[in-house]
Amino acid sequence: MTSSGTSPGGLPGSAAWELLLPAAAAPARARGRSLQEALREAVRSGLLASGTRLPSSRDLAADLGVSRGLVTEAYEQLTAEGYLRSGRGAGTWVGGAARAARPRARDLAPRSPGARADFLPGTPDLSLFPRAAWAAAQRAVLAELPHHALGYPDPRGLPRLRTALAELLARRRGVVADPERLMVVSGVAQATTLLGHVLHARGMRHMGVEDPGSPEHGSLYASAGLDAVPLSLDEEGLGLDALRASGVRAVTTTPAHQFPSGIAYSAGRRAGLLDWARSADGLVIEDDYDGEFRYDRAPVGALQGLDPERVAYTGSVSKSLAPGLRLGWLLVPESLAEEVVERKRTMDLGHPALDQELFARFVERGDYDRHLRRCQRAYRERRDALVAALAEHFPGAGVSGIAAGLHVIAALPERYGPQDRFLERTAAAGIAVRPLTDFGHARVPDEGVQGGGVRLVLGYAQSSPARIGAGIRLMAEALAP
Repeated sequence: MTSSGTSPGGLPGSAAWELLLPAAAAPARARGRSLQEALREAVRSGLLASGTRLPSSRDLAADLGVSRGLVTEAYEQLTAEGYLRSGRGAGTWVGGAARAARPRARDLAPRSPGARADFLPGTPDLSLFPRAAWAAAQRAVLAELPHHALGYPDPRGLPRLRTALAELLARRRGVVADPERLMVVSGVAQATTLLGHVLHARGMRHMGVEDPGSPEHGSLYASAGLDAVPLSLDEEGLGLDALRASGVRAVTTTPAHQFPSGIAYSAGRRAGLLDWARSADGLVIEDDYDGEFRYDRAPVGALQGLDPERVAYTGSVSKSLAPGLRLGWLLVPESLAEEVVERKRTMDLGHPALDQELFARFVERGDYDRHLRRCQRAYRERRDALVAALAEHFPGAGVSGIAAGLHVIAALPERYGPQDRFLERTAAAGIAVRPLTDFGHARVPDEGVQGGGVRLVLGYAQSSPARIGAGIRLMAEALAP
């Protein structure tokens, strides 16, 4: 290496030079390919900058101890790809087409890093995932699956899984589940987007959504060209007067356990919602996001069971197993089925076949039911721990929405407000919480919270009873004078 930083033969930079040495030492049959990849990486990473002149093929071959033909072939290949450029009698240079690759891949998964206590709603306890049963099902599927099953699947999903899901949903959620109108999707988000695109193609431009409700609904429908129209709730569910006055012909609801308020739509409101759909030639989209978890009363059956031609029903395993599986289902009225299937086909050509076979076996053998029973016991215990901790550390707090689901609404007395101050102090103490105002499509300012107090949406599924108790104690300590 010379004092100017140029390597033997004129290759600039010691790092770039060293990058080629392992390629030169590769086995003879792989040496040419290794040299080409090493040169590509040097250009991509910026070690060989645009405009840099490379040594002649003769000099570089001599320095690396390889044949000149190997270097010539590498230069020609990378020139053809655009990494290098050359001219007759002008030598070989690094071209300007390549740009340095990003040094690392970022992880944009939603998390609350470093939180001492996590009460964010919407996440199950991922440590309860049934790894042993899942692995056994995976081994069995891989051993039994015929080769042809690895081809492109039916865009609706594998018949085996659609049949298993239809039986499961009819038994557990009271839906009218025709496997021919049931589609396997990558979660409620895809189901929502599919329906949005089909309704937009039919001329719809607006979608009614609950307010407060899931913040995701608005952005998902916006991606399909629909504007979300917030519709207010009362103690029985979605307000029918607001729905009729809005002029929408489709509305997304969570009637079994409204998110985030936790109410179950009354029988009268469910009937009124269906009456609206029939009179307006409308569609109700039912998001049964946590329909499996009921603690103090019998489960409320799905709305779809009352009128499968006016209700599109969707759910997933995101709360019951893990959101990372990206596995859900969509039942559509017959009038929409063909268009939704075609949109699914053009969107992704179908859900992964191995995942479908695995989940079908998991359901058929009763493993899914056993897992749900295990989760039900664990989450009931955690709910009770949260209610008890709030009563101990926040006297006078009101708690609602506790009969089902994975979160509660906690209304703290006025002395714990105002809300902005509360959130600042809990965040500084490392406690992750979300106020109810976060879930309004038109965000409610702090002064809109009744009495100047604080209303929180507290998730409890992801933490043990001991951690729940400790977290609520930390919250109280953070607010102490």
